[in-house]
Amino acid sequence: MSARDPAVMRFAIINVVRILGVVGVLLGILTTTGRIFSGAPQIVGFAFLSFGVMGAFVLPPVLVRKWRTPK
Repeated sequence: MSARDPAVMRFAIINVVRILGVVGVLLGILTTTGRIFSGAPQIVGFAFLSFGVMGAFVLPPVLVRKWRTPK
């Protein structure tokens, strides 16, 4: 039996991080507008929004650079 390719798991992790980031952005928008968690302060929505943007746009390139195959 051959060993599993670590690139497959890394690819899956990067995509899950992106998807969760988009979900965080959507939660932040919905919380800020008061459609969900209507009793929560608006800062909670901005926190979801900022963490979602980091998860969707900042974290995947960081992971790609960390896991890049050396030349």
